[in-house]
Amino acid sequence: VQLQASGGGLVQAGGSLRLTCAASGSIFTIGYMAWYRRAQGKQRELVARIAKVGSANYVDSVKGRLTLSRDNAKNTVYLQMNSLKPEDTAVYYCNALLRAVGATQYDDYWGQGTLVTVSS
Repeated sequence: VQLQASGGGLVQAGGSLRLTCAASGSIFTIGYMAWYRRAQGKQRELVARIAKVGSANYVDSVKGRLTLSRDNAKNTVYLQMNSLKPEDTAVYYCNALLRAVGATQYDDYWGQGTLVTVSS
């Protein structure tokens, strides 16, 4: 099982980016999928999380600007990032709580980080 993250880059303040995270491999079922971020010198924080069914939850600092959506058929989540601010600059990490084929429990899986840089 692996999570492939993509979509980071450099953007000016007020701009937009879309991050994509696709889970692949021997997956039985996926529970939550989420994006975390770690800014330089700061602790990792949960940005947004979405269950298999239902709406997403967001950290207060991104509400109204970032939208997390999910395509269960593709095991993929999309983080649409609008009105970006310099304080959104961080390495973003995709996360999934999933049960692999043959496993008896859910485990955390992480994608590689993707850097988002917002210039002022």
